[in-house]
Amino acid sequence: MYRRVLWKFLHNSLIREMTFRGNFVITIVTRAFWFAAQLTLFEIIFRNLGPGGQINSWQRSEYFAFMATGMLVNAIIESFFMPNCANFSELIRTGNLDFALLKPIDTQFLISFEKIDFAMLNQVLLAFSLLAYALHQIGAPIQLWQVVCYLMLVGAGVAILYSLMIALASTSVWFGRNQGLYDFWFYITVFARYPRSIYTGDVLGSLIQFAFSFVIPILLVVTVPARVLLGKINDPWWSTWLIVVLLAASTLGLVLSRRIFQWSLRSYRSASS
Repeated sequence: MYRRVLWKFLHNSLIREMTFRGNFVITIVTRAFWFAAQLTLFEIIFRNLGPGGQINSWQRSEYFAFMATGMLVNAIIESFFMPNCANFSELIRTGNLDFALLKPIDTQFLISFEKIDFAMLNQVLLAFSLLAYALHQIGAPIQLWQVVCYLMLVGAGVAILYSLMIALASTSVWFGRNQGLYDFWFYITVFARYPRSIYTGDVLGSLIQFAFSFVIPILLVVTVPARVLLGKINDPWWSTWLIVVLLAASTLGLVLSRRIFQWSLRSYRSASS
């Protein structure tokens, strides 16, 4: 049943995108420009660093693989979950959440997957292209277990960001419009754009590294999968510990966000009440 419903969501979203082809093309071009701008920026940085230049032990090709992983995680989030979570407060404001609650399907599933941004899926292709280029430049052999572990950890990272997003969206039941909380989501996830190891050297850096590794573990979302795929495991015990933290945090995040979402629905007062 859920597979058929998800397929219908995909079908409806594709029709919606093709209805406004101009907007679809503009979004793809805009995201491609952003992708090119990011590559150009870091290409200039590494050229200025000179041959063999590094950013906190990350060489040029390794850093591009890290960037590709971050783009992949964000593309999945922005394709499947962001449009729906952003629309949740509108469903509450207009009373259309009543119709979602009446449907014979899990409400969180419906809220999370009803709209899919196909234009953002282009970013997934660009991310995989950059990742393939980076791995080719590195030239080191990649084992099957690394690929499997990488995909599993990317899924765990997506789960963490989704959990945070759906939990913040659920607060719309109490706060109405919660744009400020979405801004908070963007502010804290910006830390995940850079490797975890750069947040060292002083008290503030160490505090950021600890808080966003073990309290809200967004620094692990990109860094851990990238390190596993690239074989950048200097301390096997510590790397294994970070992998365990990432997997445990993703599971805990899904459970807690599910509880928060259900709690918010119990507090919801329908448009007719």
